[in-house]
Amino acid sequence: MSASDFEAVIGLEVHAEMLTQSKIFCGCAATFGAPPNHHTCPVCLGMPGVLPALNRRVVEFAIRAGLATHCTIEPTSRWARKNYFYPDLAKGYQISQYELPICLGGHVDLVVDGTPKRVRLTRIHMEEDTGKNIHDAHGRESLVDFNRSGVPLLEIVSEPDMSSPAEAGAYLRALRALVVYLGICDGNMEEGSFRCDANVSVRTRDAKALGVKAEVKNMNSFRAVEKAIAFEIDRHIRTLEDGGTIVQETRLWDADREETRSMRSKESAHDYRYFPDPDLPPVLVSQALIDEVRRTMPELPDARRARFVEKLKLPEYDAEVLTSRRDLADYFEAVVAAQPNAKAASNWVMGDVLRLVKERKLDEALVITEWPVPAAHLGELIALIDSGAISGKIAKTVFEEMVAGGGAPRAIVEARGLLQVSDEGPILAAIEQVLAAHPDKVADFRAGKDKLLGFFVGQVMKATEGKANPPLVNRLLTAKLRGES
Repeated sequence: MSASDFEAVIGLEVHAEMLTQSKIFCGCAATFGAPPNHHTCPVCLGMPGVLPALNRRVVEFAIRAGLATHCTIEPTSRWARKNYFYPDLAKGYQISQYELPICLGGHVDLVVDGTPKRVRLTRIHMEEDTGKNIHDAHGRESLVDFNRSGVPLLEIVSEPDMSSPAEAGAYLRALRALVVYLGICDGNMEEGSFRCDANVSVRTRDAKALGVKAEVKNMNSFRAVEKAIAFEIDRHIRTLEDGGTIVQETRLWDADREETRSMRSKESAHDYRYFPDPDLPPVLVSQALIDEVRRTMPELPDARRARFVEKLKLPEYDAEVLTSRRDLADYFEAVVAAQPNAKAASNWVMGDVLRLVKERKLDEALVITEWPVPAAHLGELIALIDSGAISGKIAKTVFEEMVAGGGAPRAIVEARGLLQVSDEGPILAAIEQVLAAHPDKVADFRAGKDKLLGFFVGQVMKATEGKANPPLVNRLLTAKLRGES
């Protein structure tokens, strides 16, 4: 039996930290980056006698996520205690949802290598985050930071509908774009505010039953998720080919060695001894609340992408890139609002603007607030090109000066005398000068070497310092070379 006889089955459990100001059951700040144990109180530290109080904003964010992923929003959901012992879990249990989550079903649509793919969701539920263990690199001691304890989480559980690392990566990227668009999570995988566990198994292609799965943790980038899943698929297949058996377990991804290693046996639901939390009443969601949340929903990536293609006539690829971030799509639309040429705006934003964004690492922020140039200025630059006031080549020079803080493009063009020359007189003079300097190439052109036209155009543009109108140069040059004028 060879590797081609097997197929992978992949499901992802995604945890998204919600962008609330306070934690889920207390008033402590939920912000990242404070000194250790700075944002804590008796409630999130699990002190005896304290009572949790639900943050309404968390419920609204969960509803928003459910609506965006086509889930059924349950009118009644219930809190449960998930019991286990670990140093970062101060109470000895985690408040989560089990039998009655707030969102059921749903799906996420994506495109993988040009092929549409729908990944079904099992559920979305709310829960509190745990603290964070910090291990000494030398193995002498371990510390616990409880700042993260009680930060609100959404757990988004998929059905095992993915069959390759590429599909898992595409699903994660689509889900991350969605929660960021919704404003409910910043999507920062390095800081752990958007993280996932992958359940991976393999089976023979003719099998109906699922294989034994391994859960993989500790992946902090899309690339790490794809590599870890690929490693697990290969490990499972090699084990089965050698006559071994797969053990249900939790494994950690070692980014340095690019391999997974066993962490512990995989728990089942009964190991956590779930039971309804006696301190929290059920969550009641009215239709009025659902309608209120729906009214506040922004335009989602899929709808925006479709609008860019249908209304602005952009290629699918352009629309995909431009809607990958909400702030990027907003910037692009602001450029289009300043002038009507959407394709030119797309080319500039995807090219020169995104190049600078990446070089300056501006895209590492939740929202890009300091774009290399204001959208209105980029729109004005495109309008100058389209009107024939400047050439595309001069526009690149103007853009660089805009980036350096030179101000609005029209002011730069006028101050530096960069307006495009469309007067035939000066252009004809430059043409005569160029033709007189290259009589041999003129003869070659007239003998049939038409490709030399490009050479002459370049020489005329050089003689006019790039200011001559290129279409006019082409027309006048062709006429001169052919003896038509």
